[in-house]
Amino acid sequence: MLRSLSVFVLLAVACCHAEEVKSKSKICANVFCGAGRECAITEKGEPTCLCIEECKPHKRPVCGSNGRTYRNHCELHRDACLTGLKIQVAHDGHCEEKKTEKSAASPIVCYLADRNELRNRVIEWLQTEVVPDGWFSKGSNFSEILHRYFKTYDDGDSQMDSAEFLKFIQHNETAVNISSYMDEENNRLLRSLCVDALIELSDENADWKLSFNEFLNCFKPGFNPTQKKCALEDETFEDGAETQVECNRCVCACGNWVCTAMTCDGQNKKTAPLEDTDLTGQEEMTEEEWTRRVEELNKHQETVEKSKKSSTKEK
Repeated sequence: MLRSLSVFVLLAVACCHAEEVKSKSKICANVFCGAGRECAITEKGEPTCLCIEECKPHKRPVCGSNGRTYRNHCELHRDACLTGLKIQVAHDGHCEEKKTEKSAASPIVCYLADRNELRNRVIEWLQTEVVPDGWFSKGSNFSEILHRYFKTYDDGDSQMDSAEFLKFIQHNETAVNISSYMDEENNRLLRSLCVDALIELSDENADWKLSFNEFLNCFKPGFNPTQKKCALEDETFEDGAETQVECNRCVCACGNWVCTAMTCDGQNKKTAPLEDTDLTGQEEMTEEEWTRRVEELNKHQETVEKSKKSSTKEK
């Protein structure tokens, strides 16, 4: 009796899902959203175009007109949609790294797409090691495999820091290799930055170390990572947005402003930021002042996020 009821419930859920898919297909049948966007249904049952939530993971690198390499065409157009920038395909394959003037230099950063790609690759790797229970033997599930790696690379304090996390990633470097740059040294730095971004993603007590539960939450297949934005002058900016101070460039990456820290000469001094936001003073900043300014930007970001959380709780 109970088995029949369970089958009936499953069939009902499947039918409802099929109807929902059919309904969306019907409503969106004649809607064209353009590259980087997809049709979605509003609460009123009307079609609307939104930025693609997630691209398919196939790898066919393309170089964008912004000089950045994307995993595929979909990722390029999705980034253009999210940032509001006009980004076109310059050519297939990786972008060539050219020697540029100081004013055109950009920091190496881990974008949300890079962080999510690294996370997905780790999940795919771990899932290949899952062994189902046999007739006379016990298999191993996803949590058990992750716990085994945690114990292997933890130094005994039951906390995984960034160095230990990176060693875990390098255990299967072929499977988790992400390469947005032509230079391998830059790609190694990218992986290190993305490790920090993954730690920040699930570090509940903000100590830059992960307990096993935090480590497990980071890689739960059903967990949907947050799409953090950067705050500046009471405005929010999407991942990938840029602004410039003199000869230094700041990029929004995983909810934080990341900037170059070069000493500017008179020729490379610039006062007009790329996104119409004013970060500059009237005089050239020293390296110490510049570092302090970047810290202020990120503290401002944290303050905005805390105020948003408190206002949400009050509601």
